[in-house]
Amino acid sequence: MIANRTLIAHKCDDVIRAYAELAGISLRGAFDIFYKSNLYTEITNGISDMHCRSDGYLAEELRLEVKNGHGRLHCG
Repeated sequence: MIANRTLIAHKCDDVIRAYAELAGISLRGAFDIFYKSNLYTEITNGISDMHCRSDGYLAEELRLEVKNGHGRLHCG
């Protein structure tokens, strides 16, 4: 299911904030990481209804993606 664009925009904002807090980084840093992630693509394309999951869950998924160096993320 593809959600309303406004819902997706709010979800992205909330995930960025949750990830910044979880990772102890700036909102700008979290923003940059999030929009290069596979998670962003999954949320915006409605894959597995990721937009329905909690912000904390998605922040942790992003942390794991960064840790494992998946997607277009460049760590280090």
